[in-house]
Amino acid sequence: MKKIVITAIVCIVVGIGAGWLLFHPSANKSISGERKILYYRDPMNLQITSPTPKKAPDGMDYVPVYAAQATTSGERKIAYYKDPMHPWYTSDKPGKAPDCGMDLIPVYEGESDLKGIKIDPVVVQNIGVKTEEVHRRQLTKTIRTVGQVTYDETKLYNINTKITGWVEDLYVDYAGKAVKKGDRLLDIYSPELVNTQEEYLLALRYRDQLLASNVEEARKGAEDLIQSAKRRLLYWDIAPEDINAIEEAGAPNKTMTIYSPADGIVMEKMIVNGQSIEAGMTLFKIADLSDVWVIADIYQYELPWVRVNQPAQIELSYLPGRIFKGKITYIYPFLSEDTKTVKVRIEVPNPDGETVLKPDMYATVNIKSPLSINAVAVPDQAIIRSGERNIVVVSLGGGYFDPRDVKLGVTADGYVQVLDGIKEGEHIVTSSQFLIDSESNLKAAISQMAAHEGHDMSKPMPQQQAVPDEHKGHDMKEMEHEKKPKGHEGHTM
Repeated sequence: MKKIVITAIVCIVVGIGAGWLLFHPSANKSISGERKILYYRDPMNLQITSPTPKKAPDGMDYVPVYAAQATTSGERKIAYYKDPMHPWYTSDKPGKAPDCGMDLIPVYEGESDLKGIKIDPVVVQNIGVKTEEVHRRQLTKTIRTVGQVTYDETKLYNINTKITGWVEDLYVDYAGKAVKKGDRLLDIYSPELVNTQEEYLLALRYRDQLLASNVEEARKGAEDLIQSAKRRLLYWDIAPEDINAIEEAGAPNKTMTIYSPADGIVMEKMIVNGQSIEAGMTLFKIADLSDVWVIADIYQYELPWVRVNQPAQIELSYLPGRIFKGKITYIYPFLSEDTKTVKVRIEVPNPDGETVLKPDMYATVNIKSPLSINAVAVPDQAIIRSGERNIVVVSLGGGYFDPRDVKLGVTADGYVQVLDGIKEGEHIVTSSQFLIDSESNLKAAISQMAAHEGHDMSKPMPQQQAVPDEHKGHDMKEMEHEKKPKGHEGHTM
């Protein structure tokens, strides 16, 4: 009996001790440890939270929300935080809005204003997602294109004659020869020219004979004959000096000399010594190569960066490292039918005494635009171009991403101007955005299938329902029985 009493007392003491350990607050605290505080919130307005202790406008203290409390009380989970004044600005942690300084407010999962799709953080890390904050920046443009060297059309000369005759002497007898202004090119014999010179000399003699005459009309007629003959020689491009030489010599010249009208290179020679020529026939083509043109191709989207008088740099493949400077003098008002580009004309001077830039050469053209645009811009690789849409993936925070359509402007320095769709301060995905967009489209398709009214496609159609194995044989026998003709059930072949 004594043993029974002692055993009962021991059991009571052990029970009391265990109950004290289980239900006493201080003991429970020591076993489970200090509870983790997630954030603080206004006791009168649960939507307003703060990462640090503070007082509400009515003077009450913000109350802490513990991790255990959030998990056991069924409290909604925060997806991300947003700026109350600028809802496009989001963050994955509480803080202050950059513009107004107000506290970011939480957006809970399941709320109507929750945007984007949720992607597991492990998946985000595995696919290497990188984000970047959107800023305004100065966009400048350097256009790199190809150009072709050609002649300066204002410095091309076609040498011909206005009389018929023969080449008496040819002083420039091959193409490519350099000539100076005033150099002799050839001498031409023309009977018509000789007759006109004789008429001029006769008019001079007739005027001298009438100097002592008292008849004013006769003197005036002689002077008119002189001017008529001289004018005809001038129209035939006889230099005034040669006409004066004929007058001083008192005898006509057998040939007429044609001179070079400018410094340049003889590009073409169409005659040989002794050849007969006709009026208007081209004899030489001379080009002044002190300045040349470079015709460059510019695509349509680059036209906003091109202006007249804009500087340009020319490089030649056979002279690496040497840069020739020029400027744009004309932008053609139409597109090339073959290349679908707009051609611009760049005037480039050849170095003194050199013809380094030769017509029909190909050159590399660099045009650095002096224009700049201050605009919201994103990296070019952050744009997903589908042909019909341009998409940027916006990171909302907390593992939420929002693929968003954007309207694009000019492209420069590896960045693209965004006219509409995203705001400054938002965070966008700059790598692996294709995978995120694919994830978004896949989840959207699945959700549409799940919400689709009608037959559940995951279940077989009635006529396609599987037949249990134990009934397969019985069904086959029934089918064979139905195929047998009536009245011949017992007959076998």
